[in-house]
Amino acid sequence: MEITIPYSFKPRDYQLPILQAMDSGMRRACWVAHRRSGKDKTLWNLTIKKSVERVGTFYYLLPTYSQAKKIIWDGRDKEGFAFLDHIPPELLYQKHDTELKIRLRNGSLIQLVGTDNYDAIMGTNPIGCVFSEYSLQNPLAYQYISPILAENEGWAAFAYTPRGRNHGHTLYRMAQKNPDWFCELLTVDDTKAITEEAIETERRAGMAEELILQEFWCSFDAGIHGSYYWQQLRDARKEGRIRQVPHDKTLQVDTWWDLGIGDSTAIWFTQNVGNEIRLIDYYEAQGESLEYYVNVLKERGYTYGTHYMPHDVEVKELGTGRSRKEIAMSLGLRPITVIPKLPLEDGINAVRMLFGRMYFDEEKCGKGLEAIADYRKEWDEKRQEFKNRPFHDVFELSNVSGPRILHEGTHGTRCDIRKILVLIVSALFGFHSAHGSIKRD
Repeated sequence: MEITIPYSFKPRDYQLPILQAMDSGMRRACWVAHRRSGKDKTLWNLTIKKSVERVGTFYYLLPTYSQAKKIIWDGRDKEGFAFLDHIPPELLYQKHDTELKIRLRNGSLIQLVGTDNYDAIMGTNPIGCVFSEYSLQNPLAYQYISPILAENEGWAAFAYTPRGRNHGHTLYRMAQKNPDWFCELLTVDDTKAITEEAIETERRAGMAEELILQEFWCSFDAGIHGSYYWQQLRDARKEGRIRQVPHDKTLQVDTWWDLGIGDSTAIWFTQNVGNEIRLIDYYEAQGESLEYYVNVLKERGYTYGTHYMPHDVEVKELGTGRSRKEIAMSLGLRPITVIPKLPLEDGINAVRMLFGRMYFDEEKCGKGLEAIADYRKEWDEKRQEFKNRPFHDVFELSNVSGPRILHEGTHGTRCDIRKILVLIVSALFGFHSAHGSIKRD
């Protein structure tokens, strides 16, 4: 019996280059394309084809489990053809609806995965992965899977529409320069898949111009729809405040910590010059001990001033009876200032007002800038409007501050600049609503 793969799928002309590249042996692909260009239909068929050619485990990853289920598992194209029906019945052995797993008769396994829970695939051994809507995913998922794919001589394809200058933008810029990657960006002008009339209909219906540029012309500069700080980041780039910001060896470096347990720990490194707040460095990791991060600081070789940490650093752990603040101080991290919990909405507005004083090192603070760009309002699907609260995901740089600190922190003295930084960095990290006072040890 002869079975043709891809099954019930004829790619459009503009979809052929990525398929041909992966068929020719290319192992990495970055495919940035406009909304409704058929990215998932194309790469889902690529995944099926690869799983027939080589027995192994293949993951099709989306930002969340629910998206994976809705877009692929239950998904259909505009003609009503189900995505799962691209698998020939003769090749299908078993489907698991809860785990979104498909087993083929040749022994291959295809599974849909949400990168919001990529821990679920820890210890597995994939040989092929698609990262769909990568610009909205947790980039740590690929960091975990990448060395496994390298060892297995496996492949990975990334498909997405831009969401500002976040990790998707970083990946695209890297892939453009890397001969080992297939890299392509397709706008509606390239594909002709969506007419100007259709886009004009969206515009008349109220679609924001920045969103039109992002969704149909793949603009990385349009900003994430609902982003709190898109305008401030755009102004900072326009004014040259995101650039190389060298470390001044004559000045102390303060650090600002967002201490995670299950989530990432992030550290900003800052220096103050007059009214300028210079963010010279940024570090982020996951699942490491306090001792590890203290060693990171030592390796940086900076002369340190104050270390600012969130309020929960003073909570004593049940196992040791000691707080993380006490542990940090025992490792030589001194002095430590504890940042209080402060209100959310005031902090967002205050950061917008003070952002004009901030200078970011574009290279060393790249990941931090991505996280700021990703910080956005939560979308209400039922009401089709933004909620008055942030969307919580792995990139959330939540916010807090208060009008008292804002008022006291708008002058130019060294002391006031420190208060501004308390305001700003607490607004960029996950310190939630309530009031408190700053404590220093």
